[in-house]
Amino acid sequence: MVKSKHVKSFLTHKPSDNFDVIVVGSGMGGTATAALLAKEGKRVLVLEQHYTAGGFTHAYMRRGYLWDVGIHYVGEMQNEKNLMTKLFKYLSNDQLKWADMGEVYDKMIFGKEVYDYAKGKEEFKAKLKTYFPEPNDQLAIDHYVQAIYDAQRAQMGFFTEKLLPRFLQPFLSTWLRKKALKWNKTTLEVLQSITQNRKLIAVLTGQFGDYGLPPAESSFMMHAILAKHYMRGGNYPVGGAGKIFETIAPAICEAGGEIFVNAPVKEIILKNNKAIGVKMESGEEYFAPTIVSNTGINTTFKKLLPKEIVQQNHLDKKLTQLTPSVGHVCLYIGLRHSKSSLNLGKANYWIFPDNYDHDLNIKNYLANPDSEIPVVYISFPSAKDPAWEAEFPERSTIEIVTLAPYEWYAAWSNQPWKKRGQDYEAQKEKLSQRLLEKLFEQEPQLRDKIDYYELSTPLSTKHFTNYEVGELYGINHDVKRFSQTFLRPKSPIKNLYLTGQDIVSCGVGGALSAGLLTASAITGKNLMKRLK
Repeated sequence: MVKSKHVKSFLTHKPSDNFDVIVVGSGMGGTATAALLAKEGKRVLVLEQHYTAGGFTHAYMRRGYLWDVGIHYVGEMQNEKNLMTKLFKYLSNDQLKWADMGEVYDKMIFGKEVYDYAKGKEEFKAKLKTYFPEPNDQLAIDHYVQAIYDAQRAQMGFFTEKLLPRFLQPFLSTWLRKKALKWNKTTLEVLQSITQNRKLIAVLTGQFGDYGLPPAESSFMMHAILAKHYMRGGNYPVGGAGKIFETIAPAICEAGGEIFVNAPVKEIILKNNKAIGVKMESGEEYFAPTIVSNTGINTTFKKLLPKEIVQQNHLDKKLTQLTPSVGHVCLYIGLRHSKSSLNLGKANYWIFPDNYDHDLNIKNYLANPDSEIPVVYISFPSAKDPAWEAEFPERSTIEIVTLAPYEWYAAWSNQPWKKRGQDYEAQKEKLSQRLLEKLFEQEPQLRDKIDYYELSTPLSTKHFTNYEVGELYGINHDVKRFSQTFLRPKSPIKNLYLTGQDIVSCGVGGALSAGLLTASAITGKNLMKRLK
């Protein structure tokens, strides 16, 4: 556990009174919403059920190693004009610093074939064209990149629409969403309209693990957001992912706000279909004129609100249109050696079977867990962080991620954390060894260098995030999701607002942007004007 001086434990301290806003959940969306409101003079209470604040941006320590749980790299941080860059500067008072990952930030590996993703729009295209020299493929690469930029630009109106007052929605919603929804087709459908080269399609969609759906299932709107986000390369927070919350939390507290961990909320208190406060698991009640939920659409409407209120607002039917995103496992690895002695680079590895068919590989894997793993993502956080060696000399960390459905671990869901029995541990160990072999295939010098490793499962995610089935990215980013109109900051319940990755899109960028939308909706101000 990484502690922050700005955070108190609900087990030993209790909030004071007279808050303007209560935010449930301290993930990126909740923290950004709280900090933006604090900078507008609001006194905000943030309640986090986990023992560490920050959601998927938090880091944890064990055996002398520090690992991130969700932030592996972030795009656009070298672009001073980018919204995310401006937001992070504003919220952290320019205290959050980023390290560039270099000219190659992602490596797509299909068997023995390796395709580098190069930093920069023109460099990205030029590098890919060295692998695909045929004229038709080169033209397709140009068309693909143009489609990414066109689709991303078209989404400005789509997300602006989420701030419309209810009385304007019948008149303006369709118009504002129209351009973006032209791209709300599957990623595979759009790619196949550009090229029939199966290998090229597989290489261009290799980052699908960053949003959790293969090409035939994901919306190209999501793919475009993600691909454009990394077109200028990857960046890593100096000092690790925990620095994100650590540098933003002061803004909340300086305005008189308070942040509590070990503070699970049982329900949102309503009066006459108006949110007026929250009731804790321990029974205490706290009140504020505005309540914000950063717990996800499903958790908010299925767990924190009375069933009759959800039905009265027809939210139960709307939820049936949404599917939870993929579950995952992450293998956290520690090595008692420096990155230089291990020859570790900064670029991420994306490792796939050599048949260049992401959808088929996932289908086979879900049907048979012993079949070839469809995607293995390997990150080298200690190599990315220029501040690492000063704090952790002669130590390195690696993280390996792959998809894993919650159902594979559901049999142990009622067992307590860290006490789920030998069968559970045996299943984890079997998968751990498979993932380690994937690492050794790429970095054979590491085979005898592993000091410690542990595997998290969807049960771990459910335990710490309270997500329904341990989903990584909230709700699925498929075509049906982007067709919904109720995924917006202002809920049908008066004074209850929503934030986080279910409102915009997944990842730190999506959640951060949701924070901006939600804070703008609450204040009735265009808070983008605060950004310089």
